[in-house]
Amino acid sequence: MENKLLKKVDLIFCKTCQDDIEVVKKAITRHPDEIINDLIDSGLKGRGGAGFPTGLKWKFTKNQDSAVKYVVCNADEGEPGTFKDREILDTVATKVFAGMAICGYCIGAKEGYMYLRGEYNFLLKKLNASLDEFNAKIKAAGLDFHIQLRSGSGAYICGEESALFESLEGKRGEPRNKPPYPTVAGFMGKPTVINNVETFVYTAMINHFGVAKFKELGTTDSRGSKVFSISGDTPKAGIYELELGMSVDEFVKEFGDGDTKAVQVGGASGHCVPRKKFNDTIIGFEGIPTGGSMMLFNSSRSMYNVLKDYLEFFTEESCGQCTPCRVGCQQLLKGIEAVKRGERPASYLEELKKLALSMKVAAKCGLGQSVANPFISIIDNFKEEIIY
Repeated sequence: MENKLLKKVDLIFCKTCQDDIEVVKKAITRHPDEIINDLIDSGLKGRGGAGFPTGLKWKFTKNQDSAVKYVVCNADEGEPGTFKDREILDTVATKVFAGMAICGYCIGAKEGYMYLRGEYNFLLKKLNASLDEFNAKIKAAGLDFHIQLRSGSGAYICGEESALFESLEGKRGEPRNKPPYPTVAGFMGKPTVINNVETFVYTAMINHFGVAKFKELGTTDSRGSKVFSISGDTPKAGIYELELGMSVDEFVKEFGDGDTKAVQVGGASGHCVPRKKFNDTIIGFEGIPTGGSMMLFNSSRSMYNVLKDYLEFFTEESCGQCTPCRVGCQQLLKGIEAVKRGERPASYLEELKKLALSMKVAAKCGLGQSVANPFISIIDNFKEEIIY
């Protein structure tokens, strides 16, 4: 497996490419198919964690025979341990708008929406002022595309794309059945490209720097770089853009406190990597993909408490629409509490793992499906801390 050394990168926040209107002006002189083919060639995958190829998503939406299409930016950053989108929106929001505008040009959309996490409403005044100016400039540049801001209400489930569409349409935020996928029927039932904040910035930066520079970074399966939110037991907590494809061991050498026993890659819904697997685990799509949250735990932390906190979070945030998630989250939480109190034998953890695996295939959306990731990785690697 290809492995890269840790390398800090500066594409997202770079100061030499701040004129985002010029990036849009340059893009609209090209044919949409050229831009989309560049994105496909770049290997850019969605930075939310699922990793769908961005260029293909734009191509599928462009090819839909519909007079009305939409561009939606998912700024509902709600994964515990993630705070990078807040920084991007606070410091380089026009790069996000530029990526959305280029997308609108490519797929033939005239309207774009940014769905902002409710807890980030303190950014609204600044974002609206910046957006008014941006909309006026791209109109003057001859691009018929207009972006609007919409604020969420703090529900974790609305980070799931179809639940986000429901909320954006003024309904209760609950996941839809798939298919159809957003490229066919997304916002208002029309073909829609939905990408997150960071992905849109990278599309603008690829247009600015070119495909070759982006492909210099990362590995064959994980091209480019990624912005990480680093927290927990680390002397270097904060936001860093790093090349993809490094091992967890490389990451811990840079950001650990010398006593790191586990790294939660991908937030509460991600995987827990124990010390014995640091060297063999790649951070990227060929290893463990991540939406950006990296939480480090040292030997002073109880992994039982960590897992219990995660399960309480999922139990609270489950929308309750499907039984596997609604009941499963509750039973996993009650199960580990019963084992801890000695009311259930240690072997009961294996029954709980079967339940988690059932949720992975039976839950309706990514929330219920992803609960198995932290549950099984923590149970398998820190069983003694769950039992005793």
